[in-house]
Amino acid sequence: MAETVTSSGTTTPLLASLDPLLREWLPRQRWFAGKGRPVTGFTLVAATELLPPDGRLGLYHLLLRVHQPSALGAEPHPGDCYQLLIGVREALPPRLASALIGHVEDGPLAGRTVYEALYDPRPAEVLLEALRTRARIGGLRFERDPRQEIRTGLVARLMTAEQSNSSVVYGDTFILKLLRRVVPGVNPDLEIPLALAREGCPRVPAPTAWLHAEVDAESYVLAVLQPFVSGASDGWELALRELAKGEDFAAEARALGRATAEVHTTLARALPTVTLGHAQLQSLVEGMTERLEAAVQAVPALRPYESGLRSAYRALAGLADERRTWTAQRIHGDLHLGQCLRSASGDWSLIDFEGEPARPAAERRMPQPPVRDIAGMLRSFDYAAHSVSPPAPDWARVCRAAYCSGYAEVAGRDPRTDPVLLGAFETDKAVYEVVYEARHRPDWLPVPLSAIRRLAASAQEARP
Repeated sequence: MAETVTSSGTTTPLLASLDPLLREWLPRQRWFAGKGRPVTGFTLVAATELLPPDGRLGLYHLLLRVHQPSALGAEPHPGDCYQLLIGVREALPPRLASALIGHVEDGPLAGRTVYEALYDPRPAEVLLEALRTRARIGGLRFERDPRQEIRTGLVARLMTAEQSNSSVVYGDTFILKLLRRVVPGVNPDLEIPLALAREGCPRVPAPTAWLHAEVDAESYVLAVLQPFVSGASDGWELALRELAKGEDFAAEARALGRATAEVHTTLARALPTVTLGHAQLQSLVEGMTERLEAAVQAVPALRPYESGLRSAYRALAGLADERRTWTAQRIHGDLHLGQCLRSASGDWSLIDFEGEPARPAAERRMPQPPVRDIAGMLRSFDYAAHSVSPPAPDWARVCRAAYCSGYAEVAGRDPRTDPVLLGAFETDKAVYEVVYEARHRPDWLPVPLSAIRRLAASAQEARP
């Protein structure tokens, strides 16, 4: 492997030649977060040559800052940093046609074709070999757990169902999650699984290897390799299949509740916890209220329910005034059925601990009440129930109850015994969903709005 290292912030002939192609290609990628705003330029954070382009196949690893106009009313932003793997060939074979980025007209790659390298097994295998050998290439650091073996000869295939990141499966042995939008510092998608592995928690696949970059004294986590749960069913797809067949999902929901509680109790042992007192709870309520106010401005359909939704937050503020306290800890941060896998043996695992990618990294690493994860899962059952025609609200109610009961069996406390806290977090989640669906999937807007009606009515009924 050869290498080319650029100083952060420089413009190189390589970037200049790729610039016009990337301006067209990047906004079309599902993991690109800046859709709807034009790309005005790039800054090269780092470039590393993994395979020299003078042979049949070249491979570049890029960290690229993308500049776009700030959204209306938003603070100026330096631009998101993305991780790219750029393959270089004289011409693409037909099997890689969907990976095409474009044909380079000038610069060091003039006359060559560049493409998304993860579609090509050979570049993906280069990454696995670098992890296996703990390679050091430019600023890239390939690390692995020496207790876990990485065999050679595993065939790579790109998974196509991801949204905010990309994943490659090697044989049926490993899965490599390549983070697309990256920020410097500790990434919870590596930090939390490592902490759970140290405690021997079986509910999260232990990291086998990981990739990070050192750039200008800052460290970026770029990828995590974990065991692939062969034959596993995605929780969302499994729930939809059972719904379509009219089958009960309560036993699975209860088991999933136990698995969630196991992860929470292990995280409380492995990482620091904090007590949320009056000041912290007031800040929490203020954040929820501000998000509601912004959502009502963005989605007028929320206005009839605003008073009832505020009641949910006022009830939590009232408990804070009474000096109630809660414990906060590290949690999953974006828990729903799609973040869960059931193995062929029936065991549940939780995956993807990155948290909500749109939130700042520091916020995603803050201790939170575990009920935030629980609220996310309860909303996920509701979404599943409304994805069939006609909707199946009774199915969702049964699953929600079973999930909470399973959680209580392990945690020793049923989240339903703290209805004010649970109601506030579920309301906050539903408000977020309304804004998301209004912007991205208007046909789905009735799903969170039905929850909004229920939550607003429940909060008003509970008012003294």
